[in-house]
Amino acid sequence: MIEQGLVASGGQTITEPSHRVKPGQSYHLELPEAREAEPRPQAMPLAVVYEDDQLIVIDKPAGMVVHPAPGNPDGTLVNALIAHCGDSLSGIGGVRRPGIVHRIDKDTSGLLVAAKTDLAHQALSRLFAAHDIERSYLALVWGRPRAAEGRIEGNIGRDPRNRKRMTVRREGGKPAVTRYRILQSFGEVASLLECRLETGRTHQIRVHLSQAGHPLVGDPTYGRARAGRLARLPDAVREALGGFRRQALHAARLGFRHPVSDRMLRLESPLPADMARLISALNGL
Repeated sequence: MIEQGLVASGGQTITEPSHRVKPGQSYHLELPEAREAEPRPQAMPLAVVYEDDQLIVIDKPAGMVVHPAPGNPDGTLVNALIAHCGDSLSGIGGVRRPGIVHRIDKDTSGLLVAAKTDLAHQALSRLFAAHDIERSYLALVWGRPRAAEGRIEGNIGRDPRNRKRMTVRREGGKPAVTRYRILQSFGEVASLLECRLETGRTHQIRVHLSQAGHPLVGDPTYGRARAGRLARLPDAVREALGGFRRQALHAARLGFRHPVSDRMLRLESPLPADMARLISALNGL
């Protein structure tokens, strides 16, 4: 519950499970609604990029939640994977379910790997914990960074003033590093970046780029376009940017060693149609 931002004291959200409790303090707990222990299978279309008896890689569409949670009890990627994989799931921790070793936000599109077996789950978990995974994202941001490529570093933790947001923290939080390079600039209006993760913190790219002054186009949480900037653009470009309703972020590449064969897998996903249309509109600047 602490890690989900559901515990507060004195109006401040508690962000660390190691927080010391002192006599006389009072705490406010937001108890989530009880839900079934096991997600139910739900048949939904899935874009399968790679699959064998150990693991599966999905090209997740924007708008799909990865794992059931309060507010999203079903219709998630996990529900779809249980239905798709069926008897090929040999059990994670003794339960017939997919092993989720990393997540991408609901409104971020792109590649995600899930384990079918305990062996694959444990091996992939070790790779992610050691940051021995190649992950590359395409991000469309406002403005143009001064440097053509760079490294953004800053501890990330939950925002004590808003439990739904993460923020760069001077004290506490977890170390986070994002590398970026500019792939294309559209004047001073926007830029397409390739971002590579050295760590994998919640909302890491969104938080780091916003902190650097270049929030993602369409991001409702970490940055919005200035009205004056949009007003000076051609109508078609202004409408395309103003009508983009999600963060313009896509998990484009994923590379890792197969947990059984030790073969290096490098998988790619093309830009989704909505981001491709937006970039096409910006090309007119």
